[in-house]
Amino acid sequence: MSLLSCLHNDLRTCVNLLLPAACPWCGALLTVGSDPADICADCQQGIQPLPASHCPCCAQPHATRSNTPHHCEDCLRCPPPFSKVHAVGLHAGSLKEAVHRFKYRDNPGLNISLGRLMTTSLAQTLGPFQPDLVAPVPLHPRRLRSRGYHQALELARPIARQLRVPLAAQLLQRVKTTPPQQGQNAADRQRNLRDAFAPGAPLAGEQILLIDDVMTTATTARECARVLREQGAGNVQIAVLGRA
Repeated sequence: MSLLSCLHNDLRTCVNLLLPAACPWCGALLTVGSDPADICADCQQGIQPLPASHCPCCAQPHATRSNTPHHCEDCLRCPPPFSKVHAVGLHAGSLKEAVHRFKYRDNPGLNISLGRLMTTSLAQTLGPFQPDLVAPVPLHPRRLRSRGYHQALELARPIARQLRVPLAAQLLQRVKTTPPQQGQNAADRQRNLRDAFAPGAPLAGEQILLIDDVMTTATTARECARVLREQGAGNVQIAVLGRA
């Protein structure tokens, strides 16, 4: 080991001893030697996984328990243009609080811990699907100026690095500003998002992994995937942190 590497390791050890890492979600001190992106045991336990009984396509939890996988009514009545949704867990508990802080409380640095959580989850659920491109659900320029950062893009960066797949930040563009989707029903969301997205470039059968923070009614994912498929994309799958 070189002298420079030894000095670097010694310095890192001293920093860990004098300034122990804190959980990025709640601020609780972590054990010595923890990575700054690690979350504490309490926050980890506060993540509520998807119930075993959920739609294998859109990940919506079923109203009643079932021992056999089956599509939800929405996916049966109107099959979505995406093939699967990967969700870390339910949009509840510590995950919901962390996403809220990340998205609305000017805390873009949470993308590291949240992105790591997504990549760990994706490693278990992607299966044979190998994306050619990773892309974020786009944010309108006006919303970007107001917020100061694009939360889906900040999540997509570490995921693309981990999967060793190109990040296509401009694959989709949001060309129409819309009222906040929060609190609106599926029909209102669909009207809001009509013609809200435009393709950034033609595609030739590429498999796309589309990244967003939360999925509620799947209206945004459906509209984005529709535009991508019409532009020539192959299989489109969605990855989110929380499924409401």
